[in-house]
Amino acid sequence: MNTKVWLAEFLGTAALIFVGAGAGAIGQGGLVGVALAHGLVLVGLAYAYGSVSGTHINPAVTLAITLSGKLKWPQALRYWAAQMLGGAFGAALLYIVLSGASTGLGATLPAGGVTSIQAVVIEAVLTFLLATVVLRTAVQKDSTPFAGVAIGVTLAALILMGGPLTGASLNPARTFGPALFTGNLASLWIYIAGPFLGAAAAAWSQRYLK
Repeated sequence: MNTKVWLAEFLGTAALIFVGAGAGAIGQGGLVGVALAHGLVLVGLAYAYGSVSGTHINPAVTLAITLSGKLKWPQALRYWAAQMLGGAFGAALLYIVLSGASTGLGATLPAGGVTSIQAVVIEAVLTFLLATVVLRTAVQKDSTPFAGVAIGVTLAALILMGGPLTGASLNPARTFGPALFTGNLASLWIYIAGPFLGAAAAAWSQRYLK
């Protein structure tokens, strides 16, 4: 994994958190605004950095691609490092421009009444769908030039469903950055376990449905 790939993942993840979580922190567009912010910025980043790193910008997506045999584990570890640092950097920028963490920095947390197990299941199912779209449009041999659009639209749709329940992170780096700067790491395990379970299931289904 060369420096360009690492930098693309770092910058892409930071941008996703700055724009996506930032939209949640500002709160002007409601749930639709947050969904569109995540989906549209992902479309742009997919075409900006796709030829450099594949624009995973999500540890769960990297796991799915690795389990599907398209990436080696040492490379995956470097992707994860870039993504988690990018998530922290994006949240740090939000902390600066929003004058602290009083807005919540777009942190993702289970809603009242949603248990930890329910939250894990929600994150797993939604990440399964996201990772499936990534694998079947951008990674397999007959990938489509419209993969970036498909992935971004899918992410926006998934946030519309899961946002009121768990925040629909589907991305450990997306949760990690805001959690770090708001000092609320207690629920972070949900947003690692759920997305990783969903990603593993997507990789299995991709192998089975080839």
